[in-house]
Amino acid sequence: MPKVGIEPTIPREHEFESCAYASSATPASAQSIHTHGYKVKMKLGIIGLPQSGKTTIFNALTGTNTPPTASAGRIEVHTAVVDVPDPRIDTLSAMFKPRKTMYAKVTYADIAGLESGAAKSGISGTLLNQLTQMDGFLHVLRCFDDENIPHPSGNVDPERDLNAMESELLLNDMIAVERKLERLKDERKKGGTDKVLNERQTTLFERLFDILSQETPLRDAEISTEDEKQLSGFGLLTRKPMLILLNLGEGQTAPLIQPAHPCSQVSLQGKLEMEIAQLPPEDASVFMAEYNIEEPSLNRMIRLSYDLLNQQSFFTVGEDEVRAWTVRCGATAHQAAGEIHSDLQKGFIRAEVVTYNDLVSLGGMAEARAKGKLRLEGKDYIVQDGEIMHVRFNV
Repeated sequence: MPKVGIEPTIPREHEFESCAYASSATPASAQSIHTHGYKVKMKLGIIGLPQSGKTTIFNALTGTNTPPTASAGRIEVHTAVVDVPDPRIDTLSAMFKPRKTMYAKVTYADIAGLESGAAKSGISGTLLNQLTQMDGFLHVLRCFDDENIPHPSGNVDPERDLNAMESELLLNDMIAVERKLERLKDERKKGGTDKVLNERQTTLFERLFDILSQETPLRDAEISTEDEKQLSGFGLLTRKPMLILLNLGEGQTAPLIQPAHPCSQVSLQGKLEMEIAQLPPEDASVFMAEYNIEEPSLNRMIRLSYDLLNQQSFFTVGEDEVRAWTVRCGATAHQAAGEIHSDLQKGFIRAEVVTYNDLVSLGGMAEARAKGKLRLEGKDYIVQDGEIMHVRFNV
């Protein structure tokens, strides 16, 4: 079952296994994450129409009992950090028996205040600020019927709700892009601006406006590396990846949802998963056995969240700590070293690398080295998911 929070790790000079910083999660009722040097990068906003079960999903993820976020235009945010379930970490921890075992993390924010019809003049500044801070969205679609919880639109129709929310995000982005084009036009009239940059940005934002006018989210558009730099910090919501979550009633079969634009999907029985998450581990195991549940669906959802953000894990191992570190797919060994500590990146010499399968099958680092499975790689080496690394460095 997913765990919440991170125990702090104190950095020690030149020691790979413990050369890192960590944060602790705020209580579920808090509206921000307080960190102690360790930056939790993967942030997913839980969005959806009122009464879709966003807070139920949040409670299931965190094992807490947070009351539902307010609707009717009120902006309220609950935030927590959860572990990414990874059986490889469990195996490595059993091998090395470290003092600490650290999983990769995903931050979830239960965001209230986004409703159908709210973006006629653009999403409000406070809510927009919360949404733009997210790296992606978990869109909760209500699939369950409950006479005690009336649907705002009168009946349950997840595909309709999906299209309604997508329209809100598209409209907001169109308004933002249109305003940017107006500012660029004003800058040209006034003069004294970088004409080349203005022309480049005008071409880019006109293209984005055309895409949005066709009701196509910008996550579907091909954006060059140079244009990515121009858009950095602009906060366009439809550029963010989205995971669709079908929130089912107990025993309900997931309906067929066909999004107009491809999105990853996962279905789970939100209320049941929340009840499991709030039980003590031994009681949860009995409960799951009664329902023939081998693994909480939440675990799969968390892993999909991790994949959605184009992230992968590499590991460090030792008696002090076994830890999963997070880097984007395609990162180099030099960049991965920087995720652990800036000194390792600054003084990078070589990375000692072994695959997870080789390490486990051979039984340890010494055996892997003896069999020639421990490789030396340079700073441009592309890190692969699940590799174990030790960085040689000198500062």
